[in-house]
Amino acid sequence: MPETNNAPRIFVLSGAGLSAESGVKTFRDNDGLWETHRVEDVATPEAFARDPQLVHRFYNARRNQLHTVQPNAAHHALARLEAGLDAAGGALVHVTQNVDDLCERAGETRTIHMHGELTRAFCTACDHRFAALQSLSPTTPCPACRTPGGPRPDIVWFGEMPYAMERIEAELMHADRFVSIGTSGAVYPAAGFVSAAKARGIPRLELNMEPSLGTSQFSDARHGPAGQLVPEWVEEILAQL
Repeated sequence: MPETNNAPRIFVLSGAGLSAESGVKTFRDNDGLWETHRVEDVATPEAFARDPQLVHRFYNARRNQLHTVQPNAAHHALARLEAGLDAAGGALVHVTQNVDDLCERAGETRTIHMHGELTRAFCTACDHRFAALQSLSPTTPCPACRTPGGPRPDIVWFGEMPYAMERIEAELMHADRFVSIGTSGAVYPAAGFVSAAKARGIPRLELNMEPSLGTSQFSDARHGPAGQLVPEWVEEILAQL
């Protein structure tokens, strides 16, 4: 589907590679381990039911790590792109698989976190969601219903449905371009987004450190660090507006 004006609606899917240069740790960097923990021990509903203390300790450590890292050039470039497209009558729809808050700290205002956010929690007793900037424990009360130990990290764990899927699918159907940044193409449903974009015939660009599992589905691919590739691409788009 061809673009109808010079202010496109761009759908960006980002993954761990977007935040890697900021020093954000991931399971994938450590052969499925994070500080010696298996994913099954800390990132499933069953793990939380079995050992909430361990799960809270794991996510408290990850939350605390956010205080030691800063947005990198790629995050700042996407914030410039959001502002530039808004001013020109287009739009950036940024869907991230990352659970850090670096996009927001760089200035983005509408990032969709399909896998949840480290800085938020929700209550398993009443479903109340709230900002959780400090450590949680098995005795932390819910601020709404006051149930002790009700809150858990607002993270989509393995075996759970990603957030906002209906909205994401609708946004993808109205996009003029699809861009994937720093993602391996191994985790579904996000890995299937490029197929949907290809079926619509819109341009598809991969920006990744190395070819992903889905590289052949893109109409263009550039490989290298996100901190270099994303700002270069953003400046190209802004120059066309």
